[in-house]
Amino acid sequence: MVKLSKRYKSAQQATDLSREYSLAEAVEALSKLPKARFDETVELSFRLGVDPRQGDQMVRGTVSLPHGSGKKVRVLAFTENPDEALAAGADHAGLKDLMEKIQGGWLDFDTAVATPEAMKEVRTIARILGPKGLMPNPKSGTVSADIAGAIREVKAGRVEFKMDKTANIGVGIGKRSFSNEQILENASTLLNAVAKAKPESLKGRFILSVTLTATMAPGIRLAPSEYAKF
Repeated sequence: MVKLSKRYKSAQQATDLSREYSLAEAVEALSKLPKARFDETVELSFRLGVDPRQGDQMVRGTVSLPHGSGKKVRVLAFTENPDEALAAGADHAGLKDLMEKIQGGWLDFDTAVATPEAMKEVRTIARILGPKGLMPNPKSGTVSADIAGAIREVKAGRVEFKMDKTANIGVGIGKRSFSNEQILENASTLLNAVAKAKPESLKGRFILSVTLTATMAPGIRLAPSEYAKF
């Protein structure tokens, strides 16, 4: 017999976890769940109806959340003009010097952006950055001639979503300290962005289920009416 934690029992008393909710109702229900002693991350999780083994069914993209993710993002910029990148808000900027540090095991950043010219050099460390999800990529908007603009977008709340090997996507859309309206707008924006990333080769249903949760809170399932059309 599974023993439920005190927190989960309290959550059960605060809201009905067995039912499915509209997005607005789910956000309201989440706000009533017990909170941890730290500012938990709120996440929207997707179960997709694609085949991860098929290259033409890969799902990934970026989206700018209206209210940001609430996370302080450390940005590294690969560029021959580090002063411009630092002025735009990059935490680290440079090229060969940073590449040498990374080759030595340093990975003290969350997102890397690069100019097209710098990518010629950066590709040589793809085997290090790739497995960590840190390799700049034109599809995610992290390779751009406008390096300052790319940095500002990431800092302002642009997040990347990418399907894992089990056809799931999980993206942080805010913090428990956000208002319900902020979480609702961010969640709606992400839901629409993921829906638009549906592979053209997919014939069946794209989004199978969606769950709203927080770091220390149980998941709240969205009603199929919120995503069945996708």
